[in-house]
Amino acid sequence: MTMNGATGLDGKVALVTGGSRGIGEAIALRLAEDGADVVLTYQGSAERAEAVAAKIATTGRRGWAVRADCADPQEVRAAVAAAVERFGRLDVLVNNAGVGAVGPIGDTPAADVDRVLDVNVRAPYLFAQAAAPLLAEGGRIVTIGSCLAKRVAFGGAVLYATSKAATIGLTKALARELGPRGITVNVVHPGPIDTDMNPADGESAAFQAGLTSLGRYGTGADVAAAVAYLVGEGGRYVTGAELAVDGGFAS
Repeated sequence: MTMNGATGLDGKVALVTGGSRGIGEAIALRLAEDGADVVLTYQGSAERAEAVAAKIATTGRRGWAVRADCADPQEVRAAVAAAVERFGRLDVLVNNAGVGAVGPIGDTPAADVDRVLDVNVRAPYLFAQAAAPLLAEGGRIVTIGSCLAKRVAFGGAVLYATSKAATIGLTKALARELGPRGITVNVVHPGPIDTDMNPADGESAAFQAGLTSLGRYGTGADVAAAVAYLVGEGGRYVTGAELAVDGGFAS
């Protein structure tokens, strides 16, 4: 929050992709706490997504869950259109949904390549493409990248690192294109974050934590705080930037 208590999100509408779990859930809840109505997309559990929407309602804001396969261009466009139809405007887009596939490049099936690139690269592009003409003046776009976009400290991450490195180019080029409308575009690079997909007590957790300067995992709330800053009043002059929330992974 800013020093006078205003966040700049009161009365605004945010769309968070993959907002039913993990980092996406934390972002959706934080933006609601800061005053935004939040539309979240999900692909798997409708029950889990509705539970997040219900949590948003407890903050006094409106929450709405929309099913959308981020690998399907038609569903991407439909989700953006539905958000605007439901709430009458769109101010913030957070491209959070992502998938990963780890393994040697020689053992990576073509289907995995297609799925990871579709969700991690094409979907943020398509969401931005659909949202850009609908965003209010001074809108915000934030994409969730990865610490592996900047530094790959172990083998087997070629596909994932490639997909997340693309978020940097998307961010910088889009920031230049949308700047004249006062729209900012940034990317947040999380490090090891404690989620159900990568728990802090998981099989490789000690190894991952050891690659950071702080020697531990972060939380979804850590990433959400960075996103809240970028989309709030304090981030109005930050665009085309990369913000690491990685515990010093890249240091």
